[in-house]
Amino acid sequence: MPDRPYFVFLHDSLGCISLWKDFPIRMAELVNFNLLMYDRIGYGKSDPFFSTTRNNSYLETEADFLVKILEKLNIEKTILFGHSDGGSIALITAAKFPKYVVGVITEGAHVFVEDITINGIKEAVVSFQTTKLKQVLEKYHGDKTENIFNAWVDTWLSYRFRNWNIEHLLPSIQSPTLIIQGEEDEYGSENQVDAIVKKVSGKSIKKMIPKTKHSPHKENAASVLKEVGDFISILFP
Repeated sequence: MPDRPYFVFLHDSLGCISLWKDFPIRMAELVNFNLLMYDRIGYGKSDPFFSTTRNNSYLETEADFLVKILEKLNIEKTILFGHSDGGSIALITAAKFPKYVVGVITEGAHVFVEDITINGIKEAVVSFQTTKLKQVLEKYHGDKTENIFNAWVDTWLSYRFRNWNIEHLLPSIQSPTLIIQGEEDEYGSENQVDAIVKKVSGKSIKKMIPKTKHSPHKENAASVLKEVGDFISILFP
């Protein structure tokens, strides 16, 4: 479908293509769009990390890498769908490389660090050590699992990362945005959503999903599909 945009799916800090399940295909078929998914370096079936040490600009580096992929594939028109870290990457990409982005959809995206995020990650550490979380992740990431988990934890729990903030980039986002978050998100408050909606320059829509935590596309797919369908109908009537 050469005349249709590409939905580009950007996974979370512990995710990969396989963990999206069939949601991206359902969404692309709903609106008759092309589809692009990929495992970032270190995740899923991609190569291992070059280093597990990250600086505060690691998400901007991922946005730069995304644009290299788009250039390589000659993709010029995208709607970015990002979950958690992927949502932050989507926002950064739209701010820095607006010519590639006609719309942004985020789930549980972060633009600054909150105590709720820190506490949620600390609870995830306990789960990784005491439940089957590690074994579940190993099904998707294999022997890269510990590096993926440790890179996430060590970065977000570090003292230097408490100052991480990308709010200054938001006014550069001209494309329409749909900002989704679960009302019971354990990794971020509604303040994240409000900051994005208020500071982007393009049209923005806020959607809080009731009785839903950090992964609305898994926990309440029907609601997310409806919101996305409505959003796309505005962009492409």
